[in-house]
Amino acid sequence: MKPLTEQEIRAAFVNCSKGEAKRLSVPRDLAEQPWEDLDFLGWRDPQAPDRAYLVAELEGQVRAVVLRGSSAGSWQTRRSMCSICLTTHSGGVSLMVAPRAGKAGQQGNSVGAYICSDLACSLYVRGKKEAGPGARLHETITLEEKVRRTVANVAAFVAKVRQA
Repeated sequence: MKPLTEQEIRAAFVNCSKGEAKRLSVPRDLAEQPWEDLDFLGWRDPQAPDRAYLVAELEGQVRAVVLRGSSAGSWQTRRSMCSICLTTHSGGVSLMVAPRAGKAGQQGNSVGAYICSDLACSLYVRGKKEAGPGARLHETITLEEKVRRTVANVAAFVAKVRQA
């Protein structure tokens, strides 16, 4: 993923108003992010742990979505699989819900997916972060194919959010 600026991130949100995008919490350490290892940038809001954000470059355009998730340290302790990167965690996967874009979202319609609670899918796929023993299933596909699958899963989720 190419490095993004705060302005690019704020302008990319598809499921919140410009005013909300202006007020949301963007990571202060954008320059230190491991951009070359990221398929998307995801983070939790430090002031509101149930809010999270996901930003990806899809088809040459930066797209971002606001998410609501269970707070860190949630009650869930059974093993669950992330629908984005296919990593399994004990208590490390949360149901993340995004309001749909436009009028549908204003009417309360939303889209949900089970996603790594820390939104570090790209790092799990590349083995840069460990989720514990047995977290990654043995697969015979290459790293490039795993990355393509992760990007496709993110793109499909963002497309559902953008659907009217």
